Amino acid sequence: MQQAEVIYNINFQVVKASPAHSTMALIEDEPEDMDPWDMPELKDTGVPWSALDTKGKVLRVFVSVGKIVLLLGFLYMFICSLDILSSAFQLVGGKTAGDIFQDNSVLSNPLAGLVIGVLVTLLVQSSSTSSSIVVSMVSSGLLTVQVAVPIIMGTNIGTSVTNTLVATTQAGDRSTFRRAFAGATVHDFFNWLSVLVLLPLEVATGYLYEVTKLIIDSFKIESGEAPALLNVITDPLTESIIQLDQSVISGIATGDPEARNKSLILKWCQTFTNTTLMNVTVPGPENCTSPTLCWVDGNYTFTLKNISETYNVQKCTHLFVNVNLPDLAVGLILLTLSLLVLCSCLVLIVKLLNSMLKGQVAAVIKKILNTDFPFPFGWVTGYIAILVGAAMTFIVQSSSVFTSAITPLVGIGVISIERAYPLSLGSNIGTTTTAILAAMASPGDTLANALQIALVHFLFNITGIVLWYPIPFTRIPIRLAKGLGSITAKYRWFAAVYIICCFFVIPLFVFSLSLAGWQVLVGVGVPILVLLIIILIINMLQKRKPSCLPAALRSWDFLPLWARSLAPWDKVVGVITAKCCCCCKCCQAASDDQEHGVQESAEKNKKAHTAVYDNPAMSADKEVEDEIKIELKILKMTRL
Repeated sequence: MQQAEVIYNINFQVVKASPAHSTMALIEDEPEDMDPWDMPELKDTGVPWSALDTKGKVLRVFVSVGKIVLLLGFLYMFICSLDILSSAFQLVGGKTAGDIFQDNSVLSNPLAGLVIGVLVTLLVQSSSTSSSIVVSMVSSGLLTVQVAVPIIMGTNIGTSVTNTLVATTQAGDRSTFRRAFAGATVHDFFNWLSVLVLLPLEVATGYLYEVTKLIIDSFKIESGEAPALLNVITDPLTESIIQLDQSVISGIATGDPEARNKSLILKWCQTFTNTTLMNVTVPGPENCTSPTLCWVDGNYTFTLKNISETYNVQKCTHLFVNVNLPDLAVGLILLTLSLLVLCSCLVLIVKLLNSMLKGQVAAVIKKILNTDFPFPFGWVTGYIAILVGAAMTFIVQSSSVFTSAITPLVGIGVISIERAYPLSLGSNIGTTTTAILAAMASPGDTLANALQIALVHFLFNITGIVLWYPIPFTRIPIRLAKGLGSITAKYRWFAAVYIICCFFVIPLFVFSLSLAGWQVLVGVGVPILVLLIIILIINMLQKRKPSCLPAALRSWDFLPLWARSLAPWDKVVGVITAKCCCCCKCCQAASDDQEHGVQESAEKNKKAHTAVYDNPAMSADKEVEDEIKIELKILKMTRL
């Protein structure tokens, strides 16, 4: 009896200590004295090298080489999938991006130009594409360089969404997700903070425009050729899948009416243009090319003009060259496939890195990447990391590819947040150097404007680094990213809220206010901005000098819980998720019950059918009838 009471008490205590049912219950409690940002130890669980025999050592070498080859292959597929993803976004929203750029009255508003740069880069998933559209518009005279500066700032923000999306694929583990999301969003916060400071400065003083114009006027720069580098490796695969005609988007943006009816999918990869000087009929003498080349014959006026005719020479060989589908359908197909390959490669890369970076290998790599130089040269380490990030981005020719590649390394604990920050800053510089080289390949008449736009992008990032990196106190993006990483690790649904709000809702809201006019923009935007600044100041005073505040403002306890905490919203998300799961389970249960009922009815019919023939009385009568038939046959045979 006493034993039963003890068991009952133990069970009662266990039941009493069970956690509440919410998304928070899925998160394991961490020790209070443990820093969540400490890099984890990647322990080697395999057999030590010294304990292996010759066969085991050879086998391990082959396995390690195979893993390196697989890692390079998956990294190659990852980069190619990003390229295909960019092409897919251009097919889905490229013409819309051209239409957005065509509205010059909206672009004249700096805030609207900034938002358009963000939205267009989100649509095409490539800052180089959106920048090339801006360059072509400036070269054609549709935009001035001053108007294009805020758009270039917006492209810098839009390109940082890719690695943030990559970080969400690591939401399975709480600690990994915290580090990965913080490592990705440190790039976002740097871009947003730089824009918040430099956009008002540019509107007030024209700082970026004046400095870059001075540089252009001071140097005699000759046109050259932009290097291909990584594209030489990736183009054979990506161009065998899809090739796009980039002139269509630029043509729509510059107002070409024929470009709107063209497909973005490139059909003819090699063409020949023949220009011939021909006599043509014009409406009147004022339409002649020159007075000396003008003849009037009765009611007709003739002049000499260069007539260009383009002949198709060689058709492209990519998969979609002969597919009779609209651009939207092809874009959605490529979008789905590229996202599938992207996520699969990312998961496999993380798995391989986890299996490879163990023991001494992990210790060496972590030491190389995260150790500072000895005093007094410790400050140099960060700037070397910036140069490394710039060089690597210059090699891969895409800041999105580089930052998306280091995000999983931050998640598994190989690279710290403090080291990922200068690497991301370097990637911003690397992508602008590529744009500068590409601008130098422009024709002589458009070289100055194209190069000035590229230098604006370069100077924007250099100024941002000066603002937010040299002094440790000014490295605010690291603190903001860590705070956001902790929130998203606790409430994982908040990652989706952050991405949707920062990259879609807020830009669209500002863009809508810009369309309504500057009076509406100031009337709505300024009170919201002032309120946010007041809340920020109160938060800082609450943490550092609460005595300076009135008693009511020393905490936010006077507000309802839903206005000062995410816990009630977490419960709402948990209830919605539980109901969705319940509905799915109910539907599955109903279908299972229906199938089970059909099976039971079939079995009953089968049993009833067999029961009729298995009745003992009826089977006995049948045996008697069979015996009588046999006896009659015997009698007939004996008579014969």
